Amino acid sequence: MRPLPEFKLPSLVARVGTRLPQWPQTLALVTGLNLALDRILPTDELAPLTGKRLQLNVSDLGLHLRYTFNGRRFRARFDRTAADLTLSAQLRDYLALALREEDPDTLFFSRRLCMEGNTDLGLLVKNTLDAVDWDALLARLPAARHLRGSHPG
Repeated sequence: MRPLPEFKLPSLVARVGTRLPQWPQTLALVTGLNLALDRILPTDELAPLTGKRLQLNVSDLGLHLRYTFNGRRFRARFDRTAADLTLSAQLRDYLALALREEDPDTLFFSRRLCMEGNTDLGLLVKNTLDAVDWDALLARLPAARHLRGSHPG
């Protein structure tokens, strides 16, 4: 497996991204999270997230994805109220996390993953990220094979 190359998107991407509607990407995120429920994300362990306002920022894409968990599924939030927990990182760091090239602690202590808000929720999310079987998830996504270096050439 080839390691994920270091990259940083141009700042223009974030400036454009913040001006675009966030709901399509938020709907994609909550759809993915809901597909993962009880497959790789145990719903019962997510109970402390119930009713909490969550936000995922992808800083170099200019994305600010707001969502919540109602105890059974994730839902997009369209309000602008402050989140109970906000995670922020660059696209490359989220990909490295998903590919298990980096762990949440390393990203957090190197200040490449920022968690703001409720620290108990932050620990729950961090521990959940650690427990996710990303290989099982990637095995179910044929389009993700190129991220694992399995394409020819």
